[in-house]
Amino acid sequence: MADSIEDPSLRPIPRDPEGPLFNEPWEAQALAIAYRLIEEGRVTRQEWAEALGAAITKAQAEGDPDEGGTYYRHVLAAIEALTVEKGLTDPSEISTRKQDWKDAYLSTPHGQPVELKK
Repeated sequence: MADSIEDPSLRPIPRDPEGPLFNEPWEAQALAIAYRLIEEGRVTRQEWAEALGAAITKAQAEGDPDEGGTYYRHVLAAIEALTVEKGLTDPSEISTRKQDWKDAYLSTPHGQPVELKK
């Protein structure tokens, strides 16, 4: 990883007068994936809005207090649902990738960057 401002992971979190727009870099990255899917024509804005709404509704039905802190988890759920629905990925691939990240996280010493094995 380069030690420069060109490295996206080293850029500061965007802010507005009220504070950070994103609490963590992954939140911005998740939203960027959704926008990229739209830009590439893989999903429509309407499909995205419906998928995100469905993810939020499902989470609320399962007890999410809807206080804003879980919004980007809903973004991820919507991305997963859409990419499976559109045939861009399959549930087993998503499940495998999540497990890979979990394994990498659990095996990474505290304070070190988490890296996936290739």
